[in-house]
Amino acid sequence: MAQAAPTTLPQVTEALVRDLPKTDLHCHLDGSVRLATVLELAEQQGVRLPADTPEGLAKAIHMGEVCASLEDYLTAFDVTLAVLQTEEALYRTAYELALDAAAENVRYLEVRYSPVLHTRKGLKPTSIVDAVLAGLRAARRETGLESNVIICGIRHIDPTTSVRLAELAVAYKGKGVVGFDLAGAEEGHPARRHRDAVQLILDNNVNVTIHAGEAFGPESIAQAVHWCGAHRIGHGVRLRENGDLLNYLNDHRIPLEMCPSSNVQTGSVQGFASHPLKFYFDFGLRVSVNTDNRLITDTTVTKELLVAHREMGFTLEDLCTVLVQGFKSAFLPFRDKQELLRRVNLEIAQVLARHGAPAPAAGEGAARAAAGARTP
Repeated sequence: MAQAAPTTLPQVTEALVRDLPKTDLHCHLDGSVRLATVLELAEQQGVRLPADTPEGLAKAIHMGEVCASLEDYLTAFDVTLAVLQTEEALYRTAYELALDAAAENVRYLEVRYSPVLHTRKGLKPTSIVDAVLAGLRAARRETGLESNVIICGIRHIDPTTSVRLAELAVAYKGKGVVGFDLAGAEEGHPARRHRDAVQLILDNNVNVTIHAGEAFGPESIAQAVHWCGAHRIGHGVRLRENGDLLNYLNDHRIPLEMCPSSNVQTGSVQGFASHPLKFYFDFGLRVSVNTDNRLITDTTVTKELLVAHREMGFTLEDLCTVLVQGFKSAFLPFRDKQELLRRVNLEIAQVLARHGAPAPAAGEGAARAAAGARTP
């Protein structure tokens, strides 16, 4: 008689989570530079930093520390942007970011940044985009990591600049740019001011994701969705304050790019216990778990998933479901996404088997997909 397959799932460990295939859909280039690289670039470029040691610089940028506000958190970007004004620095940063992601088995990465913030020394926007894409391509040749770029408009900058950035994103459609974002300080800078830029993006069938509901209420999310046609929402922690809007996003499968540690660091939530990620997941919203800023928040996707498990009660089945939802939320063509999901579901099953158990049954997770629900 054949022995029944084991039903006990393996313990969730750092090694297991690291081995699982992952996405990072909400990752800022200028917030994800290696600390040592910031120091080296500053020395090479003659840029004066607030500190010249790793420990001192980590303190100066609030690395991994809870900040007084989102605006306080954003001051760290003044440090990183000071050294990201050359093609060589942008290439290196993108290349190293992709290597770091691949090292923890991220299979698909979307890197976002605003070219306008890298023009202080006269770089052309096209040169900036080309340098980042070249760095990502180099890492892909070495690691196989698939990656793309999201161009960011900035909420507090003149909306005409956002239009120029939208034109840039449209020009690079199909050449490595897969989306457009609005980032920056949220309160007092409504997304609707940038509607012309977003309309240009939508007219050219480019994807839209917008930071919303992080430092401002659900009306910010409503603007992102109803005024700007957002296909995904960055953060969205305050969505829970409006049940009708929450159900609208759920019904229309508009994914939320969740970044738990960053949300605690910026004060968007008071702690992991009050973070809405588990509630959103249990309710059925499509969520992904992301880093936001690997350097400033001192995190990885692996760390964020472990936070979800240890601090929010996500089971291994839940984590596998979240991983699949990340791939389903990727800004990729349907056929490419479908093939990627097939590979990912097989890999999840193989990783779980190596760690001592078959793939778990989950609502949108590995086992269900392996049984035939492979479409995005």
